[in-house]
Amino acid sequence: MWRDSFRLQIFCLLMAILAIVVLVHNFFQLEHLDDDTVSGSNWITENNVQHSLSQTTKTTRKPYCGYKQQILSKREQAEQESLLAAIKWPKPSDSKIAFVQSTDPAHSDFVILKPSGFFKVGDRLEVLVRMKDFQGKPKQYGGDYLQARIHSPLLKAGATGRVVDCHNGLYKVFFTLLWPGEVKVSVSLVHPSEAIQVLLRLREERPDRVYFKSSFKSGRYSETTECNVCLPGDLPVCNFTDLYTGEPWFCYKPRKLSCASRISHAKGGYQKGLLTKEESLFFQSDVNIKRPILSSGPDSVIVKPKAFTDSSGMDRAEDPTASPSGYYYEDQWRSRTHWIHHFNKSDDITKCLQGKVIHLFGDSTIRQWFEYLTAFVPDLVEFNLGSPKNVGPFMSVDLKHNILLKFRCHGPPIRFSTVFSSELRYIANELNGIVGGRNTVIAITIWSHFSTFPVEVYIRRLRNIRRSIIQLLDRSPKTLIIIRTANVQELGPEVSLFNSDWYSFQLDSVMRKMFSGIAVHFVDAWEMSLAHYLPHNLHPKEVIVKNQIDAFLSYVCPLQT
Repeated sequence: MWRDSFRLQIFCLLMAILAIVVLVHNFFQLEHLDDDTVSGSNWITENNVQHSLSQTTKTTRKPYCGYKQQILSKREQAEQESLLAAIKWPKPSDSKIAFVQSTDPAHSDFVILKPSGFFKVGDRLEVLVRMKDFQGKPKQYGGDYLQARIHSPLLKAGATGRVVDCHNGLYKVFFTLLWPGEVKVSVSLVHPSEAIQVLLRLREERPDRVYFKSSFKSGRYSETTECNVCLPGDLPVCNFTDLYTGEPWFCYKPRKLSCASRISHAKGGYQKGLLTKEESLFFQSDVNIKRPILSSGPDSVIVKPKAFTDSSGMDRAEDPTASPSGYYYEDQWRSRTHWIHHFNKSDDITKCLQGKVIHLFGDSTIRQWFEYLTAFVPDLVEFNLGSPKNVGPFMSVDLKHNILLKFRCHGPPIRFSTVFSSELRYIANELNGIVGGRNTVIAITIWSHFSTFPVEVYIRRLRNIRRSIIQLLDRSPKTLIIIRTANVQELGPEVSLFNSDWYSFQLDSVMRKMFSGIAVHFVDAWEMSLAHYLPHNLHPKEVIVKNQIDAFLSYVCPLQT
């Protein structure tokens, strides 16, 4: 009997010890798990940086993507479907096309229809582009991405053309002839249709091909983990989704630190090995990326002046969405949708901006506006906020003329070097904090850092910004709001996979549709960069930035006509 009692006591003691061990383990887990963690992914740790195993091994990836969890109203869902339908790109009938059957710009050509015809300013010029493969055979389907412009080098004049895909290997390009003299036609293949299909696949399947990181710190101890809109797998993550806009953002949770200890955000890097050997053939700098297509006949026409017309108004367009929206003449941009005053003296800019607060929100391409104005206007002095170089926020002040100029980058995703967590602000939230009024000017650009993500991510961001703009204009209707569009850039094999002009063109098309019909103005940086004779650059040269500033200030201080 006593032996049974002893065994029972031993059993109870062991169970008690086991219960204590389990309890301690649970407390340890709770101690290292925050309320703001959700499921994350497979990962490895190397040098205190957490990465997905999928970077080095081929695994079935199940990314957690906040954009897929959106709850949209019927109107929002209908708009999103309409936007996606509007940018849907033609696909080849066969998903696997051999390189020799892909578009070859060297074999392709264009012809000017009626090249010897009589043309005068204001007429339309039509060009037919005929695409062929590397065997010289005509292409039977469309989907190539082309860029086209007319230009007169001696006059430093240029304008873009409108490309129409006939879905049979033929393309029509329409130009409006806007100045007299000899006008040359240039057509380029940016990407063959086969490359576009690869870009589409990457956008949908590899939104993590640019990855980000955040640093977490407590005392002397710090950790760095990977962050993104989408994080694959089932590891604990810190949920930094914005409480006001619902913009999703996640970081893998540090092993020892809390999510609240995050101190900074930064670009992590670019994934490698994204393409198969066959796919990489579609991305060759001297072969099929931004290569000229030559004419099989004359590549220019002679344009006569338009008779019996006031020359000051002959290039105007009633439609604010007219194509082209403007053109260069003697290196100055002439908009067809609003009158532009050229602010060639710093005093003219000072007079225009006197008594105003100017907010610049976005990426480095609108930071160029801040840099230009601060450098060009002597009385506008930058106030040192101690911000990281090229990151911001930045502020310049002219106390004499009561001018305040501010720049702030948009919230993640943003591929800047280190941004302090406290300075990660969403444009929509910043707009909600602005009182507005006749002396408030706001300029926004947001596009380049969204090129690697499914378009739904970008639509969500614009929807939030648009909502805040409408609310701001409702409470302060005299507030001036200007949108700077995307611009073209230099492309190579690697850049094309992350920041192709085709990605930018798609996002820009979405942005223009979403902001049409509300009281905002556009500075058409896309056409201003494409129509110019200088090489394409993500950060356009000063002469182009100066023309952008002229267009911007012409909205702030419109000419009395």
